Amino acid sequence: MDRRLDRYTIGQLARRAGVSARTVRFWSDRGVLPPVDRSSGGYRLYDAAALARLELIRTLRDLGLGLDAVNALLTRQVTLADLAATHVKALDAEIRTLRLRRTVLRTVARRHSTAEEMTLMNKLARLSAQERQRIIDDFVDGAFDGTAGSDAAVVAGWMRELPAELAEDATDEQIDAWLELAELVTDEDFRHKIRTMVLSGGEDPRLEFGLNIRPLVLAHAGSAVERGVAPHAVEGRETLDRIVPTDLPVEEAAALVAWLEMVADPRIERYWQLLSIINGTEAGPPTVPAFAWLLAAMRAHRIPNRSGSGSSGGIRFERSSDHRTPSNGLWRAMQ
Repeated sequence: MDRRLDRYTIGQLARRAGVSARTVRFWSDRGVLPPVDRSSGGYRLYDAAALARLELIRTLRDLGLGLDAVNALLTRQVTLADLAATHVKALDAEIRTLRLRRTVLRTVARRHSTAEEMTLMNKLARLSAQERQRIIDDFVDGAFDGTAGSDAAVVAGWMRELPAELAEDATDEQIDAWLELAELVTDEDFRHKIRTMVLSGGEDPRLEFGLNIRPLVLAHAGSAVERGVAPHAVEGRETLDRIVPTDLPVEEAAALVAWLEMVADPRIERYWQLLSIINGTEAGPPTVPAFAWLLAAMRAHRIPNRSGSGSSGGIRFERSSDHRTPSNGLWRAMQ
């Protein structure tokens, strides 16, 4: 420091500010820290105001602001408040990007994914809201193609519900749910299953029968699942008798099993759970385990020799007179 002139060389200024001389020289070259004078030997000199300016520059750089933004503030082109607000938006975008990367990598690690699967997940995670909606719309359009009526339209609308703001403000759980949902709706076997359910929903009397016994299934079979009662056990048969009439003809029992094989698919329930997570709503309690237990009990005690899917021809299940639920109960069956 030149004590007569109260001036600092680059090295002295760097030591006082706790940065390297190379950094001070670079910032000076870029114009954000101009010298106030030159020594007789041509060296750049700085005063106390430059030291304060240097400390401000370092703080702004530590906060991630670029030198162009720093210079705009120092030359009074923008206020500190405006600069901070702009940088917050930039940080939000960077945080979203980092969150997407972390979620994709975490999913890759959990699933032991291949390089090809990782690439696909990364693309899916970065889709815009419009692109995500297009994937779901394609799935729903395929499931409901050729169906008519307001009921089917209502259910199809429920199945399309995705929030427009997922890409802007999504949690890790929501991003992971979207990755799983996108994988699910592109699975051909799942698409075929949903299509079959949609086509059978309006005419199949097994649907009404299944919905009529739904409270009994959830109460008795659900309890059996919680208590660990095996479907093939004696207690399992007693539980089954509380749900399905013991005098149900074999043909009708076989038809009921065929319907259960269609609806007791955990992927269907998972679809609604994933939509709930993505939309930030609370999913209902799982019901598929209870219906899967009923299916196993029916196979064990009513038609033990049955294999494969059965026909619904000739069944005489009583239909409910209440058809106010969209698609004759399809919504409830798929939940």
